[in-house]
Order: sequence, then structure tokens, then C-alpha cells
Amino acid sequence: MEAFFESRSRRNWSYDTLKNFRQISPVVQSHLKRVYLTLCCALVASAFGAYLHILWNIGGYLTSFACFGTMIWLLSIPPYQEQKRVSLLMASAVFEGASVGPLIDLAIQIDPSVLVAAFVGTAIAFACFSGAAMLAKRREYLYLGGLLSSGVSMLLWLHFASSIFGGSAAFFMFEIYFGLLVFVGYMVVDTQDIIEKAHLGDLDYVKHTLTLFTDFVAVFVRILIIMLKNSAEKSEKKKKRRD
Repeated sequence: MEAFFESRSRRNWSYDTLKNFRQISPVVQSHLKRVYLTLCCALVASAFGAYLHILWNIGGYLTSFACFGTMIWLLSIPPYQEQKRVSLLMASAVFEGASVGPLIDLAIQIDPSVLVAAFVGTAIAFACFSGAAMLAKRREYLYLGGLLSSGVSMLLWLHFASSIFGGSAAFFMFEIYFGLLVFVGYMVVDTQDIIEKAHLGDLDYVKHTLTLFTDFVAVFVRILIIMLKNSAEKSEKKKKRRD
């Protein structure tokens, strides 16, 4: 039995396995490069939106509704109108950045290093989980989509219940950690879903970029909140020690 697991481990984690992208065709590889390049541009646009909030305090419900509206508008436009869809993607990224702007502004006021650490941590997690999805067998993690959808539904009901009946800090942190788990799972599932759709001929890189962008922002926001809470607790402990 031990020999079985040892041989399986060696087969799964050999250097040849890490280089093995043969199950992903050259067309799909090119599509993924385009998706990730567009994702980088969307993240830059989102950072610009956050910067606009810091300058003029524009982030809030209005930018959130604008972000949601531009996303729906983007998805309603046929894929051949590429330039218009890319422009809407960047506009939605700017609105998303402005919506997250208040949280980013708070992080800058408390400890700017937390903001950098949260972004780097999100980028590393995204690279690791997306890489795992690419190296795994095709459709291996797609079955998790149903479980993750149930998790999102649970998050919505929890948020609805807390807004009506009120919620404690522990309840809020449970939502944050549970949401982090769900959206990290979506990083894996959505990557495999994009690969599978590309193999079937769906090369809509704008829509696929939008999917990964929402995953990235959702994970980043939750990691930032967790790190800000930990930073606040550490500062409180230091004050108590001084007193």
C-alpha cells in the first residue's frame, strides 16, 4: 500500500509533470495567454479606479451599481464587437476598483504594507491554484462547481440574515473565511472551465477574463480584511503592553 502511494506521489509531482501541458492544445495555450494578459490590464484599471477614489472619494453604491451594469452590458454584446467589449471590461474594472477604494484607503491609513502583502498573497494564490487546474486532468475539478454555487447561495443567505437580524464580529469573520474558501475554489473551477470551453471552440477571452477578474477581486478583498483585522489586534496588544 505504501509503495502505491509513493509511486503515485512521484508520478504526480515529478518535474516532467510540471512541464506537461500536452493536454492543452497550442490554440488553448494561446487563448490562456490572451486571457491572463487582459486580466493584468484589468487589474491595472482597477488600481486606477481605487486611486480615483483616494483622490475624489467616488467609491460607493453608485460605482458598485455602475460596475454591475457595465458587466451586464458587456455580456449582452456579441463577441465580434471586441473593441467595445474590452472597453466595457476596463470600465467595469475601474468601477470595481473605485468600489473597493474605501477599503484600500483604510488599509493605507492603518498600514500600507498590509495592502501590498494582501495583493502579493492573492497573486500567489491565484498563480498556484490556476496552475494546479492547468496541470490537473481535464474536467477533474469541474464537479466542484455545484458545491461552490451552493456555497455562494449560503453566503447570500448569511448576508441577508445578518442585515436583518444583525450579526456579531464572529459571524462576520465566518462569512469572510467561508467566502475566501469558496472563491479560492472558484479560481480552480473557473480555470478548468475556461480551458474546457476553449477546447470546445469558445475563445471569448473577454468573458473569460471577466470571470477570473471577479474571482481575483473577491479573494483579494477577503484576504485584505483578514490581514487588517490581524493588524488591528496586534496594534491593540502593543498598546496594552505599553499601558
